[in-house]
Amino acid sequence: MTSQPADQQPLFQVSAELRISASPLEIYAVVSDVARSKEWSRECKSIEWVSGEPSTVGAIFRSANFRHDDVVAWAPVPRGAWTTQSEVVAADPGRIFSWQMYNSDGVKEDSVWAYDITPDGAGSVLVHRFRMNRPTKGILRIVSGLDEAETRTFYADWAVKLEGDIRATLGRIKALAEKTEPTEQTEPTEQH
Repeated sequence: MTSQPADQQPLFQVSAELRISASPLEIYAVVSDVARSKEWSRECKSIEWVSGEPSTVGAIFRSANFRHDDVVAWAPVPRGAWTTQSEVVAADPGRIFSWQMYNSDGVKEDSVWAYDITPDGAGSVLVHRFRMNRPTKGILRIVSGLDEAETRTFYADWAVKLEGDIRATLGRIKALAEKTEPTEQTEPTEQH
């Protein structure tokens, strides 16, 4: 997990991995079905396809999300319901599924989420990663009223939040792919 000052790249680079007792194609079938994201995401409540063939490169989806008040509670982050729009930028069954975020003006931002899958014996390793090279319109809005020290603290706290989200997501995907309940033993390992 890393976070950098806004003038250094990447601003955020977070990833974790988890071994799952399922084939790469079985895991891909779960993670590429983004309409199911509410089953593993802490914030996503629903997804609808806006255009394109679902789960293929170029397809666009809209996500309805909800953030609780206790998430980086001191910072002026959006709370409650909000929506995002994203475009699938990689879709290689059994290997990678990735999407890039749009800002509220419909412009692609330098904000990419991905799942990478590799075979591992009778199972697979799933890596969930996020990278933001430059601050997005939303991040700039959050830090606009913060001083330099508060901005650095926000970036560090947000990186911790992202890592927690990624770890929770991996544990839930593991349970879905293996058709089990999440347990303490599904803790993913951090990647740097």
